[in-house]
Amino acid sequence: MNEEYDVIVLGTGLTECILSGIMSVKGKKVLHMDRNSYYGAESASITPLEDLYKRFNIPGAPPESMGKGRDWNVDLIPKFLMANGQLVRMLLITQVTRYLDFKVIEGSFVYKKGSIYKVPSTETEALASSLMGLFEKRRFRKFLVFVANFDENDPKTMEGVDPSKTTMRDVFKKFDLGQDVIDFTGHSLALYRTDDYLDLPCLDTINRIKLYSESLARYGKSPYLYPLYGLGELPQGFARLSAIYGGTYMLNKPIEEIVMENGKVVGVKSEGEIARCKQLICDPSYLMDRTTKVGQVIRVICIMSHPIKNTSDANSCQIIIPQNQVNRKHDIYVCMISYAHNVAAQGKYVAIVSTTVETDNPEMEVKPAMELLEPVEQKFVSISDQYAPTDMGAESQIFMSRTYDATTHFETTCDDIKDIYKRMTGTEFDFAEMERKKNDIFGDVADQ
Repeated sequence: MNEEYDVIVLGTGLTECILSGIMSVKGKKVLHMDRNSYYGAESASITPLEDLYKRFNIPGAPPESMGKGRDWNVDLIPKFLMANGQLVRMLLITQVTRYLDFKVIEGSFVYKKGSIYKVPSTETEALASSLMGLFEKRRFRKFLVFVANFDENDPKTMEGVDPSKTTMRDVFKKFDLGQDVIDFTGHSLALYRTDDYLDLPCLDTINRIKLYSESLARYGKSPYLYPLYGLGELPQGFARLSAIYGGTYMLNKPIEEIVMENGKVVGVKSEGEIARCKQLICDPSYLMDRTTKVGQVIRVICIMSHPIKNTSDANSCQIIIPQNQVNRKHDIYVCMISYAHNVAAQGKYVAIVSTTVETDNPEMEVKPAMELLEPVEQKFVSISDQYAPTDMGAESQIFMSRTYDATTHFETTCDDIKDIYKRMTGTEFDFAEMERKKNDIFGDVADQ
């Protein structure tokens, strides 16, 4: 192990595995280590079911009614992929899609006054939706047409809106949209977790709604995709990509010390040996003294024998509870998948509730979501601290990821990956450049 590497990566969370793959494709010599014996770190999929019981200190074995333990792959951190989002682009460009199979999530729902409603995904659905009254539907339709046509480089499409100055609150006012419509547009289409966006320039929100619409247009039922056998397949896919380009992987490797000289990382010590490096990527758990706590997330994994009520018996869905509806500052999310995705025994469903903690009684905070799921056969509750790096890596050349947030999609994770990439290389992450590199190299790999 006494070798020199361009980059050493610690931890096999999705962020670390994607960066490891990208750096390998760029021709860097990469060593990737994890103290765990499995891929995924805190974003792993746990199998068999017995391991989930042990992890959450639930006494006894799972009941026989849960089927075979090996039939289960339960995500610790639930997230879906936006069909037209950044992670799908990364998967397509790097061809990691060849290692994975995806299913479309069957529906996206929003909570209003104690009930759930399908988020209208087409003009026809919008006109039929009981989320809005007749006149509101017409105004909402006009708003969607405005968003679809909006082009920041073409003033003719802007209808007097300045993308860098007009706030989103003013745009909603322009179309005379009511609070309930603003709630589901901002939280179920633009996927904001709080209402802070209302007083910011509108361009980001317009682009987010476009992303939702374009993702939806690809498959029709919802804008979300999910990999068969669980999210643990994603880091493994990028690990394979890294290996194709010469990346070296070592699981079950205790990390004894991160070796520094003159304030700069020079290597990692494991089992008495030092592997040297120029740059280090890691998750916060490897260097807690260079992080700051930025909050907490509660997640409740629920095993059920039935689909969620009022979802047309969907095998998979997302429900967003906008914060205004339950007098909170942050939204509550419900992700549900099932045996149809090879993550549960036949006839079983896994729903995961998550939100940002605001009080000293987190379980009470998710009560509105838990009531939608009843009856629940078994639940597993975790409250995780969230960390962000205090060291941005300019001097130390240590580049740390952020802890996964409560959102149920990977867009924030991809923003973190692009931010780390820029700090490491000094250049913006360029999808087109990755595409070119992949085309240059994949031909050679395919011939091998």
